[in-house]
Amino acid sequence: MATLNSNVPPGPLADKWSTYKANMKLVNPANKRKYKVIVVGAGLAGGSAAATMAELGYKVDCFVFHDSPRRAHSIAAQGGINAAKNYQNDGDSVYRLFYDTIKGGDYRSREANVHRLAEVSTNIIDQCVAQGVPFAREYGGLLDNRSFGGAQVSRTFYARGQTGQQLLLGAYSALSKMIGTGGVTMHNNSEMLDLVLVDGQAKGIVVRNLITGEITRHAADAVVLATGGYGNVFNLSTYARGSNATAAWRAYKKGACFANPCFTQIHPTCIPVSGDYQSKLTLMSESLRNDGRIWVPKKAEDCGKNPNDIPEEDRDYYLERIYPSFGNLAPRDVSSRAAKRMCDEGRGVGPTKLGVYLDFSDAINRLGADTVRARYGNLFDIYKEITDESAYETPMRIFPAVHYTMGGLWVDYNLMSNIPGLFVLGEANFSDHGANRLGASALMQGLADGYFVIPYTIGNYLATQKPGSAPKGDEQPFHDAVKSVDDMTKRLLNTKGKETVNHFHKRLGKVMWDHCGMARTKEGLEKAIEIIPGLREEFWANVNVPGSDDSLNQSLEKAGRVADFLELGELMCRDALTREESCGGHFREEYQYPDGECLRNDDDFSHVAAWEYQGEGNVPKRNTEALDYEFVKMSVRSYK
Repeated sequence: MATLNSNVPPGPLADKWSTYKANMKLVNPANKRKYKVIVVGAGLAGGSAAATMAELGYKVDCFVFHDSPRRAHSIAAQGGINAAKNYQNDGDSVYRLFYDTIKGGDYRSREANVHRLAEVSTNIIDQCVAQGVPFAREYGGLLDNRSFGGAQVSRTFYARGQTGQQLLLGAYSALSKMIGTGGVTMHNNSEMLDLVLVDGQAKGIVVRNLITGEITRHAADAVVLATGGYGNVFNLSTYARGSNATAAWRAYKKGACFANPCFTQIHPTCIPVSGDYQSKLTLMSESLRNDGRIWVPKKAEDCGKNPNDIPEEDRDYYLERIYPSFGNLAPRDVSSRAAKRMCDEGRGVGPTKLGVYLDFSDAINRLGADTVRARYGNLFDIYKEITDESAYETPMRIFPAVHYTMGGLWVDYNLMSNIPGLFVLGEANFSDHGANRLGASALMQGLADGYFVIPYTIGNYLATQKPGSAPKGDEQPFHDAVKSVDDMTKRLLNTKGKETVNHFHKRLGKVMWDHCGMARTKEGLEKAIEIIPGLREEFWANVNVPGSDDSLNQSLEKAGRVADFLELGELMCRDALTREESCGGHFREEYQYPDGECLRNDDDFSHVAAWEYQGEGNVPKRNTEALDYEFVKMSVRSYK
């Protein structure tokens, strides 16, 4: 049975991080170069972690399956990054950011981790400005802020609709510097396929070179996973198609607990699905909800009309009506479910009737088209490219879509999993967002973990390891891991079935969306748990993976990732089935208030559910970590 010790420091909430740093174990600066750290992933969390640990003196090997770290999916983030700077003098503070994040996650995250995140948020902005990140500025030259969902202050720093790209370039510049000095050895086109444990501790990984097919083993004193989320289990999502769960899933199968896998986020402002031919969905930034107003026709018979022909009195600005305190900036999970309710009532718009309007006509009349263009022009351009419609002239059509995963590998206050020496950063861990992530908090967590948390906490672990004691890579556990990877590769290539990998991915995605998507029921989840094992069996009997393993083979890459999704999908459904409540992005239709809002069960489910692998074919073990709220009172989460 896994041991889940959160290792939260004692004392007042605001002092815990300071207390931790004052009492942590230290590594002598001269000894740091005797330790090697593996970092898997080079997005905001991985890139910033690799650069910062190398600057401290550790030897770092960084692995990314892209041809360049600049292709990490962090680049796709649009709207902004939160920080409690209170530049607008509108009442923001570290505590308010902490509280908004705890509340936004529906009281299902760990207090101490979230408060630390809010504390270090202010440092992130200074760090990124020093790197040259071109944040938007006011007329006088000061950094500008805008509002995001779930907050009543303006704390979101942004670079038009390219915030993730600009922040990633900042982290990449720091990483490139350390590559140039020799502190970081970069391994591009390298996908982690297994984790290696030596004497119960994470001491290395096995990777495949995606160009040559070569399988190599790499040893270190500690391993850091910063590999993003698993939203592509749904097939259609806003994730890049290459985003996957393989690194985290292979760590899970080596004993790392997977926490709250059913906590997935549905983003309310995505361009609606247009057909079965689509391979991914495109997000329209949440920042658009600052000036855009969301509505549907009041009468179902008006849904087919040109929206510009529908008079004001026949429009239902339903977020403003239902949630007057937050209006169009209600949190993502709340806004997404509200859009679904409108469509379920028969008032959806567009060809599929699965859409609502995001309208800028008021903003254009109030601010002028030039101001709207300056704020959101590149987002309007993206919308025009995809839909061939101008959002300056007619309202955008949007609908919820899978965008982020709050679940992930379980970590303690050190960001270390229950496997000693295995650290997990950013979206790959579960720790900061609870059951729902507020907009602009993903970039905040990734950079907080990489720049300001892991450089401290990994030292606390490495100080317990003898300098120079890392394995050589020829120990038996490394041979076993390589054999496991080879066996799976041969199995995939030798099946010689009739169906493509994408065929199975689409079928899995439909099952997941239908039964474990925006709304879930006991009956639907039980049906999914019945269907998925059969689909997995069919995959291994009838998948066709052309080509070989000794060269570039994207079908082989996809096959391994979809094989993992077929296992992860079942775990997600089990997690959703056992959590008999509604909270955040986990909405069980059986547990709701009469007005359709989430009905939590704090008495029975105020805990983290951390699933432990029990071997192939066996039901995993559900461990729990109690969420004891010492400093915040759990209350009904209301944005009305």
